[in-house]
Amino acid sequence: MINLERQKKAHGLFKRYAGNPILTTSNWPYAVNAVFNPASVRIDDETLLLIRCEDMRGFSHLTVARSSDGLTNWKIDHSPTFEADHDSREERWGVEDPRIIWLEEQKQYAITYTSFSEGGPVVSLAITKNFKTFARLGALLPPEDKDACLFPRRFKGRFALIHRPIVRGEAHMWISFSPDLKHWGDHRALVMTRSAYWDCHRVGLGCQPIETEQGWLVFYHGVRMTTAGAIYRVGLVLLDLYEPWKVLRRSDEWILGPQEMYERVGDVGGVVFPTGATVDKKTKELHLYYGAADCTVAVASAKLDDIMDYVMTCPEGD
Repeated sequence: MINLERQKKAHGLFKRYAGNPILTTSNWPYAVNAVFNPASVRIDDETLLLIRCEDMRGFSHLTVARSSDGLTNWKIDHSPTFEADHDSREERWGVEDPRIIWLEEQKQYAITYTSFSEGGPVVSLAITKNFKTFARLGALLPPEDKDACLFPRRFKGRFALIHRPIVRGEAHMWISFSPDLKHWGDHRALVMTRSAYWDCHRVGLGCQPIETEQGWLVFYHGVRMTTAGAIYRVGLVLLDLYEPWKVLRRSDEWILGPQEMYERVGDVGGVVFPTGATVDKKTKELHLYYGAADCTVAVASAKLDDIMDYVMTCPEGD
């Protein structure tokens, strides 16, 4: 039976910023083809975005943009902040789609990103304290794998990673564990595609996991193939706070999908692809940053309490 009240909540949950898209190639201090899929973090009352930039060869690198309100007056690094190591086969054709978390015990930021290797996309890790210098820790898991992010804390002494391996052509979200960020195991399927639903062909992690009292709030993208091509929309899952391999809630409906012209028309039309979020500690407002149509950066906002009220009405389990 259709839950009309929940679908109404889902439809009105996020409000797009009137100034969208907030970042385009016209803002860039150097020539690029597209800017999209930004990781985000709040540092010293400032929003930092680490943005995927596709150059005129078709290769990607990452560049930092900063803003005091997370919406306007962006200050963009004048040259690429994090480029591929072209001497490495792991990053031969660029670096893409970062996610950022703060590792408290290491007192530094961890950036998971996709390296475009000779063997296909592979999940890689870098760490930094200042977003100026970076230490590459290399590939975490073999290709093909992408859409990955660490959790900001350990579970029973182990780090946890959400990622999306391609297994037999399938594209589901998995979770894996490591004692040292190098050796990974205890791999488990976490969120699966659902036949006939809006997320029936692929699912993948959106932004970094967000810790709440009720559990880990996780945004994910779902893909449905149509005669006009793929449509990328956004859904929610809630994971157990102490056993994050357990799915507590999952939205039946999408909460954000391509609607505006800048989301429907671009290098890849029909795409809303979130990769970063920030939460204002005072107002509890959540900014969801996303790539629109694989060519610009946009943002939509909602109250965290409203998001949690909605997700707690969603069906239990996967």
